[in-house]
Amino acid sequence: MKILVIKLGALGDFVQATVAMKRIREAHPDDRITLLTTPPFEALAKATGWFDAVDTDGRPNGWWATWQMLRRLKRANYDRVYDLQTSSRSSSYFQFLRPHPPAWSGIARGASHPHANPNRDLMHTVERQADQLKYAGVWPDAPTEPGTAPNPDLSFLAADEPAPEKPYVLLIPGGSAHRLDKRWPGGRYAQLARHLRDEGYEVLIVGGPQEKPVAEEIARIGRGIRDMTGKTDFLQLARLASRAALAIGNDTGPTHLIAAAGAPTLVLFSQASDPTLCAPRGKVRILHRDSLETLSVKEVMETAEAMLPSPSRGEGPGMGV
Repeated sequence: MKILVIKLGALGDFVQATVAMKRIREAHPDDRITLLTTPPFEALAKATGWFDAVDTDGRPNGWWATWQMLRRLKRANYDRVYDLQTSSRSSSYFQFLRPHPPAWSGIARGASHPHANPNRDLMHTVERQADQLKYAGVWPDAPTEPGTAPNPDLSFLAADEPAPEKPYVLLIPGGSAHRLDKRWPGGRYAQLARHLRDEGYEVLIVGGPQEKPVAEEIARIGRGIRDMTGKTDFLQLARLASRAALAIGNDTGPTHLIAAAGAPTLVLFSQASDPTLCAPRGKVRILHRDSLETLSVKEVMETAEAMLPSPSRGEGPGMGV
């Protein structure tokens, strides 16, 4: 049987969808599964080993490219599609495949296996997608109560990474350029970085190239602070996260990836997003304020210290990583 899984992005959503992706592979161990996604996720998707092929043309630019992509989907003659994107875009792909579309799990009108739960938009992503697969008949005992679905787990991507010579903490100070209210002020990250450095940790600032200005602001503190923004792809970031003593960041995609890779992670949420619907899962703690302007460095540092390895257990700073 030929299976298509659709997940286009963004990074945090992609990471949370890995729970459903893994379950789909387990439900179809001998079938050929193709992932339809976008270029940033190709290497990560291939590294999981859950897909026989990865098609990165899931969000074509312009009507002609879209027409070509849709024709390719029709020629592939898939037997079943799991639409984990469940957007108007991905649902429109189903409509194009009429009058004889494949079996379809999603929210497209006319789908053979619709996710018809009226409360789907009130569920955390991982429970919502588990519930979708329950409706599709491939996860009959799916755990769908809040907090019960398996956590995204990408720690296997870095199973052979060596322990670091010096314990380090990851800072993720960036986020969407269009959602500045999801960012804790860069100056407070700088104060936090100085405190962590003085406690004996190396501080690594991670994120995309667009985070370079805030990273440079933090890195001006000097020795012991490393600006790695724009220097890691998703796989490298997962491997870096796997041996971190702690990660502290905003509600942004890299934070989700870092938590899924196994790092203890402290996530700072504002009223711009609801952690009950989209918080990273794993060894995670949340600090939630209506405005991150009201969140003090003292509060963040106290929570971070409670998550770091305890010197009283003979580990010293970061020795537990």
